[in-house]
Amino acid sequence: MVDSLDLDALANYLAPFSRTPHAATPGSSAVPRSGPGRGLRADLIHGGKSNLTYRLTDGYHDWVLRRPPLGHILATAHDMAREYRVMSALAPTPVPVPAMVTLCEDPSVIGAPFYVMEYVEGSILRRAKDTDKLTESQRTALAYELIDTLADLHEVDPANVGLGDFGHPDGFLQRQVRRWSQQLERSRSRDTPGSEDLAKELATRVPSSQRASVVHGDYRLDNVLVGPDQQILAVLDWEMATLGDPLCDLGLLPVYAAPVPGVAGIISDGMGPHNGFPSIESLIGRYADRSGLDVSQLSWYTALGYYKLAVICEGIYYRYATGQTVGPGFDQIGNIVEPLISAGRDALAQSH
Repeated sequence: MVDSLDLDALANYLAPFSRTPHAATPGSSAVPRSGPGRGLRADLIHGGKSNLTYRLTDGYHDWVLRRPPLGHILATAHDMAREYRVMSALAPTPVPVPAMVTLCEDPSVIGAPFYVMEYVEGSILRRAKDTDKLTESQRTALAYELIDTLADLHEVDPANVGLGDFGHPDGFLQRQVRRWSQQLERSRSRDTPGSEDLAKELATRVPSSQRASVVHGDYRLDNVLVGPDQQILAVLDWEMATLGDPLCDLGLLPVYAAPVPGVAGIISDGMGPHNGFPSIESLIGRYADRSGLDVSQLSWYTALGYYKLAVICEGIYYRYATGQTVGPGFDQIGNIVEPLISAGRDALAQSH
């Protein structure tokens, strides 16, 4: 066992993908890989605070395995099949994603559903120290690459890639407010001051959606793998992907790029004007030019982004407090919920 991962059971399951290629079963979600099967090694990839991610190697292949967190999880969250499906569908599009290997929905193998994808060599830029060595022009190129990749995603026609039934865009924003309010109730073990007021304010001022697109749900710099030339090699962490309002993704940009007192450094502080990246306004303008969407009400989407992140962090805190998750850094998560809610209310005030 490695961090709650049964390597023997996993090695047996992955054996067909370590042998000489053979014809895949029609309709199978698995793509056999060539090479000799050897002893399997797994290392927990630290940094993420939600699904558990492991790097696997059998001496021949490099893979990545994703599985839900241990113990308490929120309803509809951590759906391995959804992650696998959306990345498989986006493979032929301009949106860079890792190659999928196999999806296992049988929890008897390692105790939970999981999927395996090819390992992509690249850098995760999560902290300011990760981007310190970049020049100003490199920071600008990376920021533009990030926003252009988001625009590429939102230009994908869901029906053309088999994702026409991946979500229900009608009433999406109203459901988002209700859903995250319900998620908070399911994982709350303490008072969260201001959360009910923020939810009510969001619900009474829902804007009209302009387009339905594939929405990543948690798009930010440290959810992409970056190459040495500032090229985005792969977009990761699709657990909240669906069909909905694309401005929900864009509205997260200020959430992660503009430091919030008490939050920056715990979640992400790798990209923002405070550390030499282009202004948030310039990136939003670049996206608006690419997409043709009206971004005048983006503050509402940013307020929703703060609320979502607060709810997610409260769920992570719940799992940490009950000993149901692994990895470092979880002891600080509970402290940032209230600042996030406060930032959400401030953002909503700007949308009047």
